[in-house]
Amino acid sequence: MRIIILIKDVRKQKNITLAQLSDRTGISTTHINDIENNLKEPSFSMMIRLAKGLDVNLSQLYKVIW
Repeated sequence: MRIIILIKDVRKQKNITLAQLSDRTGISTTHINDIENNLKEPSFSMMIRLAKGLDVNLSQLYKVIW
C-alpha cells in the first residue's frame, strides 16, 4: 500500500498559490513545495494545517494505492 499526498492537486484546483497557502498555514513556501514534490514528509499536525488552509477535509489530501 502506498499513500500519495494530493496537496498540489487540491491547491491548483482551488487556484491557490504557494504563497497564499503559506500565508494561510504559517508553513514556508519552500517546505510546502518540498512536500508537494515528495522531498519531505509532513507531520500529522502539518497536514491538518494544510487541510484547513485549503478548506478541505483531511481525507481529501490522501490517496491510497494498493
